Amino acid sequence: MKIQLRGQHLDITDALRDYVEKKIGRLEKYFDTPPVQPVQVTLSVENDSHIVEVTMPFNGILIRAEERSPDMYASIDLVVEKLERQIRKHKTKLNRRFREQGIRTLFRENGAATALAMEDTEEAAEAPDGRIVKVKKFAFKPMTAEEAVLQMDLLGHDFFVFSNAETEEVNVVYRRHDGNYGLIEPEF
Repeated sequence: MKIQLRGQHLDITDALRDYVEKKIGRLEKYFDTPPVQPVQVTLSVENDSHIVEVTMPFNGILIRAEERSPDMYASIDLVVEKLERQIRKHKTKLNRRFREQGIRTLFRENGAATALAMEDTEEAAEAPDGRIVKVKKFAFKPMTAEEAVLQMDLLGHDFFVFSNAETEEVNVVYRRHDGNYGLIEPEF
């Protein structure tokens, strides 16, 4: 598994690099083949918080987790546990959906998965004063609204923009306050 390690406001020591590679490398057991795209790991320090962000890109799927604690090594352990929970939580859902569609399953029943390629991503966010401080670019893979909901859940986001395979238009799915989901379709 290729790992791109980046430090913000932090010098990455060899010991820290080895620890990250060992812990993130444990996730490789869930996949048939190692991911083609590198796993993005960002370590940062804000005040007394050590923050670890991990993004694992695959074709149509991004698994992302972030954890913070007073100790960098503890943050790394927590983020790996969170990623493992996400993979286990969604493997049954994804396998069922792919089996129904006659597509090769993404996650095998014994906990391994097939990794597919996806283009690199950058995050987007708006600052409170309305400035755009980050831009996110990603490949639009045509998918159904149900697949978009699964992807949104994997990312842990409240909305997801996607290319609807049925209408060939850009749509947005979002999580409603009542726990259900909404779909936004353009009207011309």
